[in-house]
Amino acid sequence: MASKKKTALVEGDREGRDIMFDKLSFAAAEAYKLLRTNLLFSMPEKPCRILGVTSAMRGEGKSTTAANLSYVIAESGKRVLLIDADMRLPTAHTKIGVKQSPGLSNLLAGLTHEKSAMQVSPFYENWYVLASGDIPPNPSELLGSQRMESLLKSLSEIFDYIILDLPPINIVADALVISPWTDGLVVVVRQNHTSRRALNDCMYQMQKIGAKFLGFVMSDVSMDKSGYGKYGKYGKYGKYGKYKKYGYGYGYGYGYGYGYANANADESTKGKKRDAFIKATGASNAPKEQPGDHQDNT
Repeated sequence: MASKKKTALVEGDREGRDIMFDKLSFAAAEAYKLLRTNLLFSMPEKPCRILGVTSAMRGEGKSTTAANLSYVIAESGKRVLLIDADMRLPTAHTKIGVKQSPGLSNLLAGLTHEKSAMQVSPFYENWYVLASGDIPPNPSELLGSQRMESLLKSLSEIFDYIILDLPPINIVADALVISPWTDGLVVVVRQNHTSRRALNDCMYQMQKIGAKFLGFVMSDVSMDKSGYGKYGKYGKYGKYGKYKKYGYGYGYGYGYGYGYANANADESTKGKKRDAFIKATGASNAPKEQPGDHQDNT
């Protein structure tokens, strides 16, 4: 289990904290743990899993979902990195309580180094955050660059999970540009907000480029009668049941049969690079991987 950090939150990061991190209701926390478990079975078994979280339109809760998912993964003892790849309207730094810059844009532009851009979250020492950085004029070009691909490959040798907070698919092409370098995308759908047409357009765009789709997360769902709170039905399809073939049930078999014969060797190499990374970033108290860390404690 990860070690918690007790660090004061920066001014302004308490907005919306009733649906974030340690303030989650019991039902919401369990829903995120279920999501964590579903994704574990939905992606290929490999030393590092790279997951993109996106939506069809703005205001669906994809940034909140990405941050909370990162939190529960770190809670299980895994080393996780949240990257705010929404460089147009970044929010991860305010939700978590870290600096916006230097960040991803500065790193991709060659203006800073990984050890300067990476930040340890105020919650867990095994949860790192790569904020958006300064807002660039060309986000899509940066995300689709060879430098971004190389960065993900480099970071995958250090972390168990990399979560990408991506812009809405129907607004800009950023999420589609970076999707080939991920192990799959999760689409957040907000009840009574997302239209059928918007979701259709989103799915069409993903299918058109062959993006790996893992499932939906439905947010802002009322379950007052059952007592589970407004986030109790994460993962239920509701009126979007016509897409259920794309959901978590479909995702369970995804990636099985992929060959990772050198996984143990990769883990050994990754461990050495992790130690070097921790030393470089000054996070000397980050917990080292224990034999039981690969168990998903839901």
